[in-house]
Amino acid sequence: MSRPLLYIDVDGPLNPYAAKPERRPAGYSTHRMKPEGWIAQHPGTPPAQVKPLRVWLNADHGRRLLELAERYDLVWATTWGEEANEFIGPVLGLPPLPSVEWPMEPDQEPDATFWKTRPLVAHAAGRPFAWIDDELGDADRTFVAAHHHGSALLRRVDPRLGLLEADFAALDSFAHGR
Repeated sequence: MSRPLLYIDVDGPLNPYAAKPERRPAGYSTHRMKPEGWIAQHPGTPPAQVKPLRVWLNADHGRRLLELAERYDLVWATTWGEEANEFIGPVLGLPPLPSVEWPMEPDQEPDATFWKTRPLVAHAAGRPFAWIDDELGDADRTFVAAHHHGSALLRRVDPRLGLLEADFAALDSFAHGR
């Protein structure tokens, strides 16, 4: 049987961007980053003048993800794309990971599914997977149940809090019990 995939979103699960701006969550450190994707969101502004993006990361999450890598194949499932390997992975102590390639223009989904859901189901190609993201909902779970023939865990992470112990416990349980 194939090892399950663990799809990892950055903003929300690893970077609790929705926390109060003046209150960095406990255990997180502040990093200033200028990935190309961020610079591209500022058309007409010279790159040197684009203010860096504030990213909060918890180094312990890297250790915990590496522990999960004993049972999962880790994959970036983030709009950071390959830049997650350049900016996020090194801070967390992660090796380079494959990343899902997204459609150039994400479709507006008529059934209220998140735009990442269909591409992830296609990427998984029937393999079991767990997915941590802050934008998951019931429509995504319904779609995955109807269109994915392997087991799946869709774990919504509060973007104000980031990954918590309960999230790691759920991922560990899924890997052991599928």
